[in-house]
Amino acid sequence: MIHSVRFKCVLDTNVIYPIEIRDLLFWFAFYDMFTPKWSEHIFDEWKDVMKRKGIDEKEAKKRIGKANLAFPDALVTNYSGLIEGLELPDMKDCHVLAAAIKTNANVIVTNNIKDFPKDYLASFGLSAKTADDFLTDIIDLNPEQAVKAFKDMVLNRRNPDLDEFEVLEILRKRGLKETADFLHSQL
Repeated sequence: MIHSVRFKCVLDTNVIYPIEIRDLLFWFAFYDMFTPKWSEHIFDEWKDVMKRKGIDEKEAKKRIGKANLAFPDALVTNYSGLIEGLELPDMKDCHVLAAAIKTNANVIVTNNIKDFPKDYLASFGLSAKTADDFLTDIIDLNPEQAVKAFKDMVLNRRNPDLDEFEVLEILRKRGLKETADFLHSQL
């Protein structure tokens, strides 16, 4: 079994919400398949998205608190001084890159790949991957552990209670087609 806890990944807001993508990422991290990292900026954006989706402030704070409690070493701090010196197509993403640089991450997991130019990230020893590409790579490194994590995720789901194949279908609808297909092939 390959343990990849030293493999650090900054999770952008767009892979933390929707919930199905976040759940799979968090379960893989819980199973020590990678180390998740995020920042206050990322969680502020997450909170804004939750509010726009009709989730009240108290529930939003509870979800953020649970994430920080589950992964107490995930929060990157003291990165804001780096933001101003960075240049990305969307300047609002510089905080993500700054957090990745500060924590010496390997990958930024984002579904906005176009906002993180490959050559520019490489100059910092970083790359960006979509959630689907990242999760597929993680499964490929350790399929047995990935299946265990996925099955635990399904068993711990509530509201609604779904079987593995129903969850795989939801993952496909959320843009994780390769991930769902790979997991399906391992079941």
